[in-house]
Amino acid sequence: MATGGLNLSSEFFQLLKAIGESKSKQEEDRIIAKEVARLKQKMESPPSNQTGPQAAFTNPKKLAKEFLVRLLYVSMLGHDNSWGLIRAVEMAASSSLFHKRTGYLVCGACLPPDHEFRFMLVNQMQRDLSSPNVLECSGGVLACTSIITSDMVPAVAGEVTKLLSHDSATIRKKAILCLQRFYQLAPEVVTQEEMKKHVEKALCDKDPAVMGSTLNVIESLSLENKALFKHIVPSLVAILKQIGDRRLPAEYDYHRLPAPWMQMKLIRILGILGQADIVASQGMYEILNEAMKKADSGINAGYAVVYECVKTIVSIYPNAALLDAAAEAISRFIQSRSNNLKYLGVTGLAMIVESHPKYAAQHQLAVMDCLEDPDETLQVKTLDLLYRMTNPVNVEFISEKLVHFLSQTPDLFLKQVLTDRVCKIAERYAPNNAWYCKTITQLLRVSGDLVQQEVAQNLMSLLAEGTGDDDEESDMLLRQTAVEMMVKQLFSEHAGALPKILLETMAWCLGEYGYLSAETSLDMLLEQLCELAETRSLPITTRKCLVTAVMKLVAQAGTCPPAAAAVIDEYTRSKDMDLQARCLEFQTILTHCPQLLPEIFPVDASAEDVQVDPNLSFLDGYVQQCLHQGAQPYDASIYDDDDDDDDGYGYGGASQPEPSFKMTPYEKPQTPAQAMMAMAGAGQLRSAAQSISLPPGSGGGSMISQPKADTTPQLSLNTRNVANVWGKGGLSQAPQPASTQTPTTTHIPTPAPAPSWGASKTSVSTPKAPELPQKTAEQLERERQAAALFGGIVPGAAPVPSAMSLPVPAPVPATPAAPPPPAPSAPEVDLLDLSIWDTPAPAPGPVVDSFDVAPASLAIVETVSDTEDEPVSVPAPAPIPAATMDDPFASMMGGLQDEPLESFPAASSKFEYNGVPMAPLQITTAQFGQQWGNCAATTPTSVQTTMNLTALLAKLEEVGAHPVEAIAASNEGIAAGMIGGAQLVLIHGRVTGSSVEMTIKSTDTGIATSLALFLSSAMR
Repeated sequence: MATGGLNLSSEFFQLLKAIGESKSKQEEDRIIAKEVARLKQKMESPPSNQTGPQAAFTNPKKLAKEFLVRLLYVSMLGHDNSWGLIRAVEMAASSSLFHKRTGYLVCGACLPPDHEFRFMLVNQMQRDLSSPNVLECSGGVLACTSIITSDMVPAVAGEVTKLLSHDSATIRKKAILCLQRFYQLAPEVVTQEEMKKHVEKALCDKDPAVMGSTLNVIESLSLENKALFKHIVPSLVAILKQIGDRRLPAEYDYHRLPAPWMQMKLIRILGILGQADIVASQGMYEILNEAMKKADSGINAGYAVVYECVKTIVSIYPNAALLDAAAEAISRFIQSRSNNLKYLGVTGLAMIVESHPKYAAQHQLAVMDCLEDPDETLQVKTLDLLYRMTNPVNVEFISEKLVHFLSQTPDLFLKQVLTDRVCKIAERYAPNNAWYCKTITQLLRVSGDLVQQEVAQNLMSLLAEGTGDDDEESDMLLRQTAVEMMVKQLFSEHAGALPKILLETMAWCLGEYGYLSAETSLDMLLEQLCELAETRSLPITTRKCLVTAVMKLVAQAGTCPPAAAAVIDEYTRSKDMDLQARCLEFQTILTHCPQLLPEIFPVDASAEDVQVDPNLSFLDGYVQQCLHQGAQPYDASIYDDDDDDDDGYGYGGASQPEPSFKMTPYEKPQTPAQAMMAMAGAGQLRSAAQSISLPPGSGGGSMISQPKADTTPQLSLNTRNVANVWGKGGLSQAPQPASTQTPTTTHIPTPAPAPSWGASKTSVSTPKAPELPQKTAEQLERERQAAALFGGIVPGAAPVPSAMSLPVPAPVPATPAAPPPPAPSAPEVDLLDLSIWDTPAPAPGPVVDSFDVAPASLAIVETVSDTEDEPVSVPAPAPIPAATMDDPFASMMGGLQDEPLESFPAASSKFEYNGVPMAPLQITTAQFGQQWGNCAATTPTSVQTTMNLTALLAKLEEVGAHPVEAIAASNEGIAAGMIGGAQLVLIHGRVTGSSVEMTIKSTDTGIATSLALFLSSAMR
């Protein structure tokens, strides 16, 4: 009985209806169990009055196919149907094409690869392959692709090869695909050379369908061996040209586009064959350009062809004209209103920006739009683009976007991918160590256990070993910054819910360097750590780390608070033997010999080597005592094993070979005298010094900094393209920064003429620039973000000198007379020639006193500064004092009068280095970003203050720097200055509410360190 016009029996209809309406898996299982019982009852042995394959069932022949389909449903829903598969094998031998097709379908879908029933079908498939009936032959070829295994290929490969010359194009098309399957299963039977011969023949078939099916085989084989089909590139180009000229029948057109799927397949093959081959690529240039122009018809199929052309153009040997055409196509995609086309545009831009980053310049704002689009798929693809275009200039902006997206997405797989990417770019492009510590800490909080343990280990190694510059002060500043970040995590609202890896890293950091915290005392740290250690939901490994941190802080503080004593006493009864043993040992030491705590828990000694006595000399006395008592001496020959070749490992054997690794122990650090007061009744001992010093628990209250030992490198981070070098060994030369160029959206100031330094008064001016249309604050903010994103990869700007400095002025003469002309043998070296754009020298403007040390009042710039309309005032530092004369007071005695002395001038708030004050340097944000990577000396610092962004920039202006830009959205500001006319100083500051985090970069290490200390003191 047909039901619903679908030729289904009522039983089958009710089965499908019941499965669709089931509410649970249990209900579905009950329905299938009843169906299995029903099918077993009906699929019985044939009665004696029926013969032939159709007698396999007791039911009418018209229901035979339906029973097998119902058996297929049983398998699809996860239940065993092996009891009925023999009926499918019998059905495949039916003379009816209706039943044969169903039998082959069920066998191919349900028979396991190693099932013995498959061998029962080989003879039937051989008969079908040699059948004169086209339909039976076609069914046999299809069955071969899904049923044949590697063991059965030799039995049918010959029959399928004969079908390549069959009169029917349908059979020829399926035969070449079947041979490809045989090649994948048994390449020793159907060899690559045989496949090449068959493919070349089929490619020239008169029927386009056979040619189209051959393209799939060519693509698959080309991925394995590109050289196999290099010689047919002209033929593929000719075929693509014929398709573009509409030489194929109209039935292959799709929305008036000729054979788009064949075009895409051909273009992909050309992309594979043209990789790193200039000869093959040159033969493709013209046809790719034509195909891209003809396919741009405004329909989706045409967009697909254009996208394949873009992929191929990027992958083959580059051609400038084709790359321009591909960039234009990407521009149309990315500016489309359709998110699907935007996705194609972002994907294409990600491909082209890796090898040709200049084409990303015109799409800055479009990429920002995609990054803020609510479509998550488009956001993910845009983040992939950002990862591919990361460089040392824009790494901070991109990593911030990646971490922000990480905190919002619930997709664990995507979080794992983004976490790995943030770790890679942070280790590869970190501008300074403080930024690296902050980024990894944020990542540990957001991603948790998705972060690899090696990342946390690298962070701890960086803090323990330092930067490797033998600059203990910079290392201590870095550790102090890390401690303050960890203290914030410790005192957060949900500290107990922090990820395991962050808690363990925080416990180690505070245990080693907790005494460096400027705002939190050791008592507060101990109390909070004890409270956190008693959280019941913590893993046992995390609890061990927290308890160990408590022990270290007790040793540093010189006293054991009640909270710490209670925690130690509680875990002396822990079920974990390791934690119990630690607490019992610490309790014993605390009670009987507290003076040993500084030696057991030394300060800042995590990177020091443990002294090991391989000879166990401390047992010599015990051995001698036993020998005197009659014990037998040790004889190594008794324990020698002839089967083991241990001669090289001692016991009087052959001399040991020299080890391949350096085994020299590290030099023991010079530690100050240890002085520990008794624990009983001892109060908390803390140094009140403002500078960084060791705690009194290890140094007796002295302010002597503990020097680090000179150790060989062990663990190191990937520091390629990193301005500040990590690791112990350092780098033999300063790393070369990535080539950076000014973004096109940045307003480039018109250069001033070269100043004349022949007099104390200098005339510097710029021509009046044409007025530009005013932009809204939102547009300027988006342009600023785009400039930060595309920093270092945007083309169009003239090359910038390697060191940014102003022309060095001549020293100020002692008298107002004109200075002598410069000596011809020593020409002036121009290290910062900002006049890199070729413009005519304008007429000199009004005279400006360039040696006026007090800068004019500067307005805080909220966006990229426009300086076209204002004359550029080139600041100059105070001159270096001239050499001492014979009588330095001779010139003053003539005017000496008996008058009261004037009061002393107020102390200057400007920063000075070796007597030379810092002068403001007026540059743009783009120029600031270009020079950021050129400054090798980097010093981070953090100041506890309630200062806002406006006050921060005012303070930087007060010390002598020029406020370049203020970013209100993120509470960041940048400033620039010069010292001595040649030493560049760049300052980046961020206001976080209770503190200001700053990074000072300079071309001189001493300047960066001194300015960091100066700002820390001035802003407190």
